[in-house]
Amino acid sequence: MTLIKSISGIRGTIGGKPGDALTPVDCVKFAAAFGSWVKSRQGKKIVIGRDARISGEMVSTLVCSTLQGLGLDVIDLGLSTTPTVEIAVPLEKAGGGIILTASHNPIQWNALKLLNEKGEFISSEDGALVLQIAQTENFEFAPVEKLGRYEKKTTYIKKHIELILKNKLVDVKAIQKANFKIAVDAVNSTGGISVPELLKAIGVKKIVKLYCEPTGKFPHNPEPLPENIKAICKTVKNEKCHLGIVVDPDVDRLALIQEDGKPFGEEYTLVAVADYVLSKRKGNTVSNLSSTRALRDVTENAKGIYTAASVGEVNVVTAMKQTKAVIGGEGNGGVIFPELHYGRDALMGIALFLTHLAKSKLKASELRKTYPSYFISKNKIELTPQINVDDVLEKIKAKYASEKINTADGVKIDFETEKEWVHLRKSNTEPIIRIYAESQNEKKADALAKRIIEDIKQVIAG
Repeated sequence: MTLIKSISGIRGTIGGKPGDALTPVDCVKFAAAFGSWVKSRQGKKIVIGRDARISGEMVSTLVCSTLQGLGLDVIDLGLSTTPTVEIAVPLEKAGGGIILTASHNPIQWNALKLLNEKGEFISSEDGALVLQIAQTENFEFAPVEKLGRYEKKTTYIKKHIELILKNKLVDVKAIQKANFKIAVDAVNSTGGISVPELLKAIGVKKIVKLYCEPTGKFPHNPEPLPENIKAICKTVKNEKCHLGIVVDPDVDRLALIQEDGKPFGEEYTLVAVADYVLSKRKGNTVSNLSSTRALRDVTENAKGIYTAASVGEVNVVTAMKQTKAVIGGEGNGGVIFPELHYGRDALMGIALFLTHLAKSKLKASELRKTYPSYFISKNKIELTPQINVDDVLEKIKAKYASEKINTADGVKIDFETEKEWVHLRKSNTEPIIRIYAESQNEKKADALAKRIIEDIKQVIAG
């Protein structure tokens, strides 16, 4: 059993002993800590929403009751999406929000993800305060006459879609005219509710649903990687669809399937959406250090400035605000469009991508070929307690000192002449060093990763 406490929330596997897994005791303790933090900032209301995983209803009941016990009012969106909760928090003038989802983790996992009053993930400083409150159990519950109220509001997905439709970059007429036929894999979670509803609203009449019943019984690993989405790839080709859409359980990651049944490339979801946004909005872009260089190429081609942020959505959002970016996100299919809100939003990503595809009058595979082609090789090295990771990274940095080095999050080495890079960072959740390498094809990327791994092994051995 696993329980991971971090500055962004708490996540773990259901069942087991308190402190070793995400048990009812841990749900109550952490909800009480976050609620106490919200109260310390004069917050009086918290918005709650969850994905469809089997443990969701139980966890939601525990969390909502705990918050009421603190004297906080609870607005429960029920089955929802992460971006929908993010939008609801400021609209409800709430002091914060909790999303009950373990995102792409398997069925046995769940989590409490924490939002501030802006509907954005809490900062590392605020997260540390919440952890401290939980550790010291420094919370006080309200007397019976001051218990919080509970209200259920299940219309926020509709409100979310209405806000998307109002954005000037979403061209419903162009999408209607394209007469798209689209397949959807929602891994039997809340994307099965929100994605078809969005598609109908923006003019898609032919929808092939795959795993769209929000039962929480995931038919495959819910992370939208190529090895997990073979069923929809086959469906798109057999049903002669123009596009396939895959979302994770909480609908903040978006993967696309070309009409030929091949993945568009999760890294290229953001690239394509950014290309369209930059054609309409002059400005800058941001992604994290482990995302494809293609976004930089597209941004500079549009006369904008690209910035690489540390890994983590909160870091990307901070950099986007600092650089006044018009679009940003992460290479895992996370699109952040600040005109709507500062959070990864697969629904907004779908609307922008379909507008782009419709206006381009290209097939998805043809659109993909218009972008620089890169490949990322993802690797890792297991760590032992004897390994000094900081020392390893320092020695690798010294070896490649003549190259462009970024140490904001681990060590990233840019080999500008070859248009390739490698990013080394210690995992926050596992005893490993992650080694991501990108080059212009799979063979070159794998060779670069292998070279750096050998360098690391020599440092450890030496």
